Amino acid sequence: MRHSRCSVALVSSAVAPAKEANATGPKAVELVLVKEQNGVQLTNSTLLSPPQSCAEAPDRETWSKKADFLLSVIGFAVDLANVWRFPYLCYKNGGGAFLVPYLFFMVIAGMPLFYMELALGQFNREGAAGVWKICPILKGVGYSVILISLYIGFFYNVIIAWALHYLFSSLTAELPWTHCNNTWNSPHCSDARAANSSANDTRTTPAAEYFERGVLHLHESRGIDDLGPPRWQLTSCLVLVIILLYFSLWKGVRTSGKVVWITATMPYVVLLALLLRGITLPGALDGIRAYLSVDFHRLCEASVWIDAAIQICFSLGVGLGVLIAFSSYNKFTNNCYRDAIITTSVNSLTSFSSGFVVFSFLGYMAQKHSVPIGDVAKDGWGVTNGSPRRAWGAEGHPLSPAVPPRSLSGS
Repeated sequence: MRHSRCSVALVSSAVAPAKEANATGPKAVELVLVKEQNGVQLTNSTLLSPPQSCAEAPDRETWSKKADFLLSVIGFAVDLANVWRFPYLCYKNGGGAFLVPYLFFMVIAGMPLFYMELALGQFNREGAAGVWKICPILKGVGYSVILISLYIGFFYNVIIAWALHYLFSSLTAELPWTHCNNTWNSPHCSDARAANSSANDTRTTPAAEYFERGVLHLHESRGIDDLGPPRWQLTSCLVLVIILLYFSLWKGVRTSGKVVWITATMPYVVLLALLLRGITLPGALDGIRAYLSVDFHRLCEASVWIDAAIQICFSLGVGLGVLIAFSSYNKFTNNCYRDAIITTSVNSLTSFSSGFVVFSFLGYMAQKHSVPIGDVAKDGWGVTNGSPRRAWGAEGHPLSPAVPPRSLSGS
C-alpha cells in the first residue's frame, strides 16, 4: 500500500465543513491519499490551523474609532510651528509666494514621509523601536528617535506649563500684563497706552516684563550658571501637566483617543474666536494684506526654499517615531494613504489660516503705534525685546504675551 500526502488551501466552508464556527479566512486541509493494490482508493483529510497573519494578530489593541486616530495625528502635527512659525516665514519670504516652495516640498517630501511612517507602523504593528525588526542593524535609529522625542517632550511640557500659568493669571479683574505698577516691573517699563514705544528703544512693555520678570524672573539670574530656585507657580503647573499626561495615556489608546477630542479641537475653537475678534480691529486688513502680499522675486533665493523645506518637515513631525506609534494601533486593512492626505492637508490649511489670526492683530498694533508692519513682525516672535509681544498683551486684550523659544519661531 502506498501513501502520498499533499496540503491544499481551501476557502469554501462546503469543502472543509469541520472548521470552527468562529474561524475566519482560508484553512489548510491535509489530504492523505491511500491507494491499495486492489484499486480501491480511500481519502482521509485532517484540518490544519495555519499560522496567524499580521492582519489577524490580536495581540495589539486598535483605535475604537477612526476619528480617534485622525484627531490624534492632527493634534500631534498642528502645534506652535503652525500658529507662530509659518506666518512669520510666509511674511519674511515673499508673502503668498512662499506657498509655492511650501506646497512643493509638501508634495515631494512631507506627504511621502508622512505616509511612509504611517504605513510602517500599521504594517508591522510595532512602535518606533520594534518596527526596525525589518532591518535589525538599524534598530539604533528607533531608540534614537525615542530619545529625541523625550527631549522635545521636556521643553514642550514647559511651554504648556507657561500656558497654564497664564490661564490662571488671567482669572483676575485686571490682567497683570497690561500695566507697569507691579513689583516686578523695571523703571524702563512703559505702558503701551501712553506713547509710541518705538521712540525710545530702551522701553519695554508690561507684557514683555511680565513674562521675563514676573513669570521667569530672569532679572534675578546672572546667567546659565545661576539658575536660581524653582518657581513654585511654574513647578505646580508643570506637575499638573505631567499628571494630565499620565491619565491621558493611562490605558493607552482607549483613554488618549477620548482626550484628543478636546485637545485637538480646542485650538481650532480658540483660533476661530481670535480671528473673529482680530478682523474687527482697526488696521486688521492692512496686516492681512501684508501677510498675503506676493513677491515672486524672492523665489530666486535659496534661503526661501530652505525655509520651506525645514518648515514642512518640522511642522509635520516626521522622523520622530510618533506617527509610527499612532498607526501601529490601526487595523491592518486601514487606508493609511488616505489618512496621510487628510492630515497633511489639514496641517497646511491650519498653518495658512493661522496667519490671518496673527497678522490681523499685528496690523492693529502697527496702526495703533504708527509703525510699519515690518517693524512689528521683524523679530519673528522670539523671546527678545521687540514689538510683537505688544500685540498680545496691550490694550487689555486677554491674549497672553507668552511666546515660544526662538528655535520654534524661526529667528
